[in-house]
Amino acid sequence: MTRIETGSCFCGCIRAEMHGDPFWICSDHDDDCRKAIGSPLTVWVGYRPAQFRLLTGTPKTFSRTPGVLRTFCADCGTSIAYLDQGLREELYVTIGFFDHPERFAPQAHAYWDMKLPWVEFHDDLPRVEKYSRRRDPAVGNPADR
Repeated sequence: MTRIETGSCFCGCIRAEMHGDPFWICSDHDDDCRKAIGSPLTVWVGYRPAQFRLLTGTPKTFSRTPGVLRTFCADCGTSIAYLDQGLREELYVTIGFFDHPERFAPQAHAYWDMKLPWVEFHDDLPRVEKYSRRRDPAVGNPADR
């Protein structure tokens, strides 16, 4: 039986299903995501784009960094996901979009060097200074674009 997770924005206009298991779950401490999400960090849940199925609504898109496309609800502002050209075949859904976020325990911390000093963690997860995923070298890292 295939795992199916559901998610929705705050106002309920955008709903989606994610089919199968995520391949990566990571706490992200970088400042771009902090600004986009409005939180000291977020947890990104990685799926393949084919695993994501939009059920209702049409997310709005925004890009501040070349090659990085963020989606959100234009009505309530809920962040949904992001795509990065340097991470082909990877779609990251933010933990706040899921109907059952408790099912997604992080596997690591990314951008540990940008963690806010008053945020504390008492876990044994790997702490990666920058990116936790290897990007396509032909596209480069978002900070270099």
